[in-house]
Amino acid sequence: MRRPDFENLQAVLENKRPKRPTLFEFFMNESLYEHVTGIKLPADADQMEMTIRRIKAFEKLGYDYATVHCSFAFPGKEHARESTISLNDGVLIRDRKDFEACPWPDVDAHDYSMLDKVAPHIPDGMKLIICGPGGVLENVIGLTGYDNLCFMSIDDPGLLSDICDAVGSRLLRHYEISSAFDTIGAAISNDDWGFKTQTMLSPEDMRKYIIPWHRRIVKAIHDCGKPAILHSCGNLENVMDDIIDDINFQGKHSYEDSICPVEEAYARWGSRIAILGGIDLDFLCRATPSVIAERAKGMLELSSNTGGYALGSGNSIPEYIPRDNYLAMVYAATG
Repeated sequence: MRRPDFENLQAVLENKRPKRPTLFEFFMNESLYEHVTGIKLPADADQMEMTIRRIKAFEKLGYDYATVHCSFAFPGKEHARESTISLNDGVLIRDRKDFEACPWPDVDAHDYSMLDKVAPHIPDGMKLIICGPGGVLENVIGLTGYDNLCFMSIDDPGLLSDICDAVGSRLLRHYEISSAFDTIGAAISNDDWGFKTQTMLSPEDMRKYIIPWHRRIVKAIHDCGKPAILHSCGNLENVMDDIIDDINFQGKHSYEDSICPVEEAYARWGSRIAILGGIDLDFLCRATPSVIAERAKGMLELSSNTGGYALGSGNSIPEYIPRDNYLAMVYAATG
């Protein structure tokens, strides 16, 4: 265990060298949180209980922050629980009538007081990083289905624009409210934009429907004096200039070796935006702890002179990642 100090991650997000190797993870998993803290939560545990345990787990594992979620969410239908989930399942909006009947949430009616109440449980030096209930594109796809979204972009772009505005305006308000709390040190806009070869929508449509809302969200986070991080999976090469120069994110998270290994991402964009995590999940599953430690130490060495890097996985730590493999990565920074 080491003392948390959010200034290390702050330095990374300012593209500077932190005082010591710094870790970054979007989230881990409940089994790991229980193992690390020794706290087994009841099935009906509330958000405060889950947040307190997560804070303790992040602290014990050597992080300078803990991510936190609020229960505000968009409406949706139940998805089939199979080994994979269809992006066309659970569609709520197919046409204008569905859009007008949609039970849109009132963000201002949501209770954010937990972000204040949890303050006594945050160790000295640590901050929280607020996430969203998914992002603009993710929630639009959840409401319309991916195939319907693509058809809508041609058949009824006005409706698609209205849906994006309905989602984007509520996410904007979420970040205006949550980023203002003193317990919050930074914010993540978590919105998967792409797949292996390209963005989910064309770069032109991303700039038309999605990017303008992220620009406003990031400005709201900045207006609260906090840095903004994009967590987004997929191949975003064609919109990286937008992410860095237009939207003004300070950090980018989520990388895959099959798209762009983190070493390459750091070489290409590390001078312009902080590179967070990036140790590929498939690699974390298949490699031995010694090989994982070697690659993790290599990334820390690669960034040791110029800064702007925090060590972590390419996405998150699901339960199927062998625990020893995950800890081999972490110990490269803390051991």
